[in-house]
Amino acid sequence: MTHEKEEIINLPNLVSFIRILMAPVLFYLAFTQQPNWFIGVLLFAEFTDVLDGFLARTLNQITKMGSHLDSWGDFVIYTTIAICAWILWPDILQREILYFIIIVLCFTLPALIGFIKFHRFTSYHTWSVKLAVAVTIVSYILLFTGLLDWPFRIAAVFCLYAALEEIAITLLIHHEHVDVRTVWQAVRYHRENR
Repeated sequence: MTHEKEEIINLPNLVSFIRILMAPVLFYLAFTQQPNWFIGVLLFAEFTDVLDGFLARTLNQITKMGSHLDSWGDFVIYTTIAICAWILWPDILQREILYFIIIVLCFTLPALIGFIKFHRFTSYHTWSVKLAVAVTIVSYILLFTGLLDWPFRIAAVFCLYAALEEIAITLLIHHEHVDVRTVWQAVRYHRENR
């Protein structure tokens, strides 16, 4: 019993949980029309996304529960960002609607397909998703601060590739795995389970 608690209650999982708690704060800032604070909290939430993985590896506290908690935190924050961005910057998003829809579908469809197949959200943490998230967050800041809009369109392409890779992984593997970094790793799992 103690070992089970050690796996659930650790510093990386606490950081992931803090990220989930940022969702109501982001909603509050959006509803009260505080875009600068919203961007600041968004950056903090993204920092916790980097920090939890770093702590898990550094402290040797990588757990299946931690991987799932990290993925849940990502899904909650990305969903929150999409809704709040619509509240704060509707004119910008209407102008960029095609790319906005692509990005939203790219983080919802792989999760939905994984949930349908495995009856739980997947936690692959692919390299392509990590890159797509980094590009998307930078593009959000550039778009919503009025500096540049074209990086948002580039981010949609990165997200599309990452989503297609996650969907391919889900279709290839027979049972749930965590931390499947690339589709090639999924191909290896597929061959091993034939």
